[in-house]
Parts: sequence; structure tokens; C-alpha cells
Amino acid sequence: MPVIVKLDDLLYQRRMTLTELAEKVDITLANLSILKTGKAKAMRFSTLEAICDVLDCQPGDLLSVSKSEGE
Repeated sequence: MPVIVKLDDLLYQRRMTLTELAEKVDITLANLSILKTGKAKAMRFSTLEAICDVLDCQPGDLLSVSKSEGE
């Protein structure tokens, strides 16, 4: 069950660029890009909290789990 990162959708809704988010969260643009593309293997809770704080969202707004049809 892969975890889906919906960062693009939230950024679009908030009319914010990835660069702006990186500056506000104090994380590198490269690390945010890895997260955005779904290539990240882990994320610190402090990073998740900072992203949710800046985007005014809940973790469930940012992350979801994709289930197969047979599950």
C-alpha cells in the first residue's frame, strides 16, 4: 500500500510555490522535491508538522494511502 503525497494539490490550492514553502519550512528545495514526487522513504514528524503549519492543513490532507481494489 503506497503512501501518496498530495503536496502539489495543496500548493496549488494555497497558490504557493515549492520554493516559497521550502523557505517558510526551512527545508531544502531538493528535499521537498523528493517528497513531492513521492520518492521519499521517510519524513520527520517535525517536518510534517512544519509543512502542515505553513499550509494550514492536517497530515491527512497531505498524505493518503492507496489501496488496491482487492483489499
